[in-house]
Amino acid sequence: MTGLRILVVDDEPQIIRFLKPALGAAGYDVVTAASAAEAIRLSATQSPDAILLDLGLPDKDGKEVIREVRAFSQVPIIVLSARDREIDKVNALDLGADDYVNKPFGIGELLARIRAVTRSRNQGKPIETVFRTGGLVVDTERHQVELDGLPVKLTPKEFDLLLLLVRNAGRVLTHKQILNTVWGPAHSEDVQYLRVLVGQLRQKIETVPAEPTLVLTEPGIGYRLSDAPGG
Repeated sequence: MTGLRILVVDDEPQIIRFLKPALGAAGYDVVTAASAAEAIRLSATQSPDAILLDLGLPDKDGKEVIREVRAFSQVPIIVLSARDREIDKVNALDLGADDYVNKPFGIGELLARIRAVTRSRNQGKPIETVFRTGGLVVDTERHQVELDGLPVKLTPKEFDLLLLLVRNAGRVLTHKQILNTVWGPAHSEDVQYLRVLVGQLRQKIETVPAEPTLVLTEPGIGYRLSDAPGG
């Protein structure tokens, strides 16, 4: 049993009927809301550990829910989106959502995303100083990186990028979020800088750079660092 509470925000009864027992079987306590107003109220009163949020709500767009919840809480938010426009996903992530899952989705994928975002928030626990995934080992305190037991020498910018990905392992980060952190707000639109840096990083930490298994591309949106044990 996880002991974590999940707030599911969706006005489609069939989605609630699917998610409530599935999440319950995985050990989560499930609270539901069918409107933006109810979602914001329950976010404040029920202290959920994560929110699953549909963008198409009857009273207000789900992006407004993200904006309002972020004014008082850093609870992980996963968008459940039937919208296929990249701009909707990017806007939601830039507003503060932690991840998105396209509808229709499998429960296994959704549970993995929930585990990733709740881990990345660390629930108030100290951040681990050594991160491992596949053959990659990152010592965030000593600024040391190894791949398959061999040291990897990174430039300061490459390490800054890797550190950001490590601290958000399993979570998608938009181009703008990464650019703002690594280069600063003045370069928030310089996506080509990021593509070059990602290419350089992959050359050093991927076993086959042309077929990355660690630094994964979210087309048109950004990047995600795999936190699966096998990379």
